[in-house]
Amino acid sequence: MSARAPLPVAVVGATGVVGQRFVARLTRHPWFSVVALAASEQNSGKRYDEACAWRLPEATHGPAWGGLGGERLVRADPDELAARGVALVFSALDTQPASVLEPRFAAAGMWVFSNASAFRMADDVPLLLPEVNAAHIGLVRAQQTKRGTRGAIVCNPNCTATVLTLALAPLVRRFGLKRVLVTSFQAVSGAGYPGVASLDIVGNVLPFIRNEEEKLAEEPAKMLGALIGDVVRPAEFVVSAACHRVPVLDGHTLSISVELATDAKLEDVRQAFDGFESAIAELGLPSAPSRALVVHDAADRPQVRLDVESDRGMQVHVGRLRACSVLGFKFTALGHNAERGAAGASVLDAELAHASGVLGA
Repeated sequence: MSARAPLPVAVVGATGVVGQRFVARLTRHPWFSVVALAASEQNSGKRYDEACAWRLPEATHGPAWGGLGGERLVRADPDELAARGVALVFSALDTQPASVLEPRFAAAGMWVFSNASAFRMADDVPLLLPEVNAAHIGLVRAQQTKRGTRGAIVCNPNCTATVLTLALAPLVRRFGLKRVLVTSFQAVSGAGYPGVASLDIVGNVLPFIRNEEEKLAEEPAKMLGALIGDVVRPAEFVVSAACHRVPVLDGHTLSISVELATDAKLEDVRQAFDGFESAIAELGLPSAPSRALVVHDAADRPQVRLDVESDRGMQVHVGRLRACSVLGFKFTALGHNAERGAAGASVLDAELAHASGVLGA
């Protein structure tokens, strides 16, 4: 795979916090080459280092601005990107502009790997979590036929739903699920920059995040559903979610209780977590973690400070597995919202598409 010429890609929304993480990953990527950085009309034409306040430490993310500080930002316009030969678009757009621009990129023949929520639940758009539902990439064929496009839109899930779904996947595979009760403790970086005001979050917990509980309730069933023909049949379990913002920089922690569809002992559940096998383990994808799900035995793990940055933030951690007197079993899960749940996830989706051959088909 690495012997092929790198695919020309663009980052749209490059000045934001997720856009910066895209740039940091892609400027060091063996399969993709950044040929365009796109931003708002007001920043078009500016140097990247003039328009973007870089917020990632060089020790972990490489040179500031990905070494592209002198590049001129372009308009987020399909014609502009097509003129530069862009094949893939990594979208860090907010929902409203994404709903307008992403279909235009796809219609112009580009593949859009989106971090936005605009099309996640569309019946012809893959909601990818590659270790769990790699086969769902096949849904793009139905999308291209239905929409008459040469390109396609592929979405990664909500950041919190990503952590929840990876943690639930071993249980769905082995036992099936009936009910899930989840309480989230979500990092401030999930709100973007400048995000939540310091006077609201320092020394405080905010018990409401707009639209978050709805996403956490509906997205896992699509991700864990079965692709039958050109349709994803959602998994049949229900999720009740309560979401909170907490004064943590990066990393969403979830407290999860589950009712399984079949009887199991605590040791059976532990073995299901330990034995989880990734659907992409043999593909050699550059952004894939060495182990997607890390299981902890220590009573005080996982922890944000100790675990969230593991494998460049691409692992999900599970621990504190124990009996639940209400639903059956309960445990804690942790994942990096800005990497596993955002930029890193979209890059991994694109790697899967490239490795599976659908990009050139």
